[in-house]
Amino acid sequence: MGLQFVGARAVSAVSTWGLKNVFHRPAANFPGKIALYVDPHLIANLAPKLQKGSICVVGTNGKTTVTNLLADALELAGNRVVCNRTGANLDSGVATSLLHAGPSEWGVFESDELWLAKILPQLQATYVVLLNLFRDQLDRVGEIDRIQDSIVGALEKSPNTVLVYNADDPLCTAIADRAANRSVAFGVNEDLGLPQNSVADAQMCQRCSTMLEYAYRQYGQLGAFSCPTCGFARPALEYAATNVHLGLDGLSFDVFDETISASYTGAYMVYNLLATAAAADLCGCPLPSLQKAIDVFDPQNGRLQTFDIAGRRVLLNLAKNPTGFNQNLKIVAQDPGDKVVAFFVNDKEGDGRDVSWLWDIDFEELAEDEANLTVFAGGIRANDMQVRLKYAGIDAQVVEDADDLLAKIKGLPATQNAYLIANYTALPPVHSVLTAQAEGSPSTPGAVDDAGTSRADSAPKDAPAGSPAGAEGSSSVASAPCAAENRDPLVIAHLFPDLLNLYGDGGNVRILEQRLRWRGVPVEVKRVNHGETIDLAGVDLVMLGGGPDREQRLASAELMGMREQLHDYVEDGGVLLAICGGYQILGREWLLGDEVVKGLGIVDMTTERAAGGSGDRLIDNIVLRSPLAQRPVVGYENHAGRTHLGADVEPFGTVSSPTGHGNNDADKQDGVRYRNVVGTYLHGPLLAKNPEVADDLLSRALDRLAARTNTPRIELTPLDDTVEQNANDAMAKKLGARS
Repeated sequence: MGLQFVGARAVSAVSTWGLKNVFHRPAANFPGKIALYVDPHLIANLAPKLQKGSICVVGTNGKTTVTNLLADALELAGNRVVCNRTGANLDSGVATSLLHAGPSEWGVFESDELWLAKILPQLQATYVVLLNLFRDQLDRVGEIDRIQDSIVGALEKSPNTVLVYNADDPLCTAIADRAANRSVAFGVNEDLGLPQNSVADAQMCQRCSTMLEYAYRQYGQLGAFSCPTCGFARPALEYAATNVHLGLDGLSFDVFDETISASYTGAYMVYNLLATAAAADLCGCPLPSLQKAIDVFDPQNGRLQTFDIAGRRVLLNLAKNPTGFNQNLKIVAQDPGDKVVAFFVNDKEGDGRDVSWLWDIDFEELAEDEANLTVFAGGIRANDMQVRLKYAGIDAQVVEDADDLLAKIKGLPATQNAYLIANYTALPPVHSVLTAQAEGSPSTPGAVDDAGTSRADSAPKDAPAGSPAGAEGSSSVASAPCAAENRDPLVIAHLFPDLLNLYGDGGNVRILEQRLRWRGVPVEVKRVNHGETIDLAGVDLVMLGGGPDREQRLASAELMGMREQLHDYVEDGGVLLAICGGYQILGREWLLGDEVVKGLGIVDMTTERAAGGSGDRLIDNIVLRSPLAQRPVVGYENHAGRTHLGADVEPFGTVSSPTGHGNNDADKQDGVRYRNVVGTYLHGPLLAKNPEVADDLLSRALDRLAARTNTPRIELTPLDDTVEQNANDAMAKKLGARS
């Protein structure tokens, strides 16, 4: 420790004093950030003050809760603990916590998954607790493979660190399988019998790329998995939760014949508490100390925090990815009474700019709630949330902020509980408003009380605007000739949705289906999963999405086997919407990982590798001008390929926004149009804010249906697209698109 270390401590002390006393701001990150500039080895130099050791907590969901709860348990067991409790989980946050602390027994640090590669080699932590890995901020972190590689690399540079991991998650188990470090497995050793959501983040074996099988699945990809080909499977559990009870009043489970209970609810909290129990036990902390910590745990940070506002119970929680949202929706569903639900979604850097993931959330489950729901959408991307909810069958009202929300629900009976779910940067302002308006201090977190609520017996829920029941005026709904129960349905084939649904691509199918149903047009959606076949002669519209490299490789083998059938389908006038990887494979050559391989050859185009490899990606919001729509076409791009069109095909559109590239770095054009094929790099999903494009595809598909069945053509009647147009206008204006 030389002059650099002394200087780092000095600048940290000065900046801490200034932030707290002059600017009256928290000093959780900045002092460590500037100190690391002075001494890049600062964390390594400070680590010896942790006399017993340290723990790093990583994972997509649950890091802050587990970190704080574990720190509380260790303190109750008589230890002095250093902890970055506010969730400042970069190296600067860890450094700041160490700089502000005196000698301690333990350090408990939350770490961002990618930043573990910077923190762990210096800290040389005793344990790394790996909670789970789910798709999150794909525009920032890329595919989950990148996170796995980063964590394995971090562990290689800290060989004495013990990995404590969620063995129910095949993505976490794959890390333990690859790392040479000693590992300790935890998981839930029984089937919780939970209803399954539509999207999981790991369908394939991490060793051999075979589709995984499950004895039972808890949620997402978590469960008792195994590979029928290579034997990759959930290992024996050293810490196993059994006798799990989940209820509106809380949860409980047994581990090592001791019961852990909490007033929280949700299966994900079982995993959080089990991970905490495993880490606490390994650190020599008795489970009674952990139970005491759970009983008094009240971080007041907006995670599962309950407020009393004008006699109404309000539950606030964080959700920043599809899995987190789906688990929150299950908490809402446990309340049988009438209720208020509000979603706040931002797209700042900490959230990720791409909101395609909203379409991987199963809001349709919320729409099935038998109680009366009053639903709101807030945050920077409130309009996008409103569109998503509309296509789930939920009529949501946009609010300016949490103050506006509370004003709007003031007239509702106070017996109706309110559930507010916000993503990362949307959470603090909502939390601030609730804290200010709460009557007294926020109550202890727990299950929201359903006493006094009542179930709606007969009043039907309002249909969203745009549907026949929700639109106003005869011009917005289908006329009588369209409502033909005896007509052949328009058939939509979604090819390999279990492999190719990386950016909410299934949302395009949902949109097409709903826009037909709202008009009374019969429609049948055929989801063709891996290993299944379909005769495209009886199909009117095909949807082909994109996926992670491993999944795209498996899907491409199936698609190449369908090459002649797909070629004949397109040449016969079949309608095809292809997104990202699905778009690339239509050409003569396309990009599979970093490898250029032979494509289907249906469209005259090629895709090549960028000069910088797969890390050289074109990522941003994008607006196009397209002949298929009078309004701007709004979406998001995230791709490494550089696509070049042949002479006989035309682009889907021309880039009209300052942001966005399209097919490649130079052309300022995106996608392709060939016969009835539309290929594009735009997701969001594409059709959510671009109903004109959706209806153009449907109109072409109705032409094919009429010819295929030798029946009169069905005309598309107008729908009320105000919600979609508002979302389109908001983004086109935000991005400064040229008119």
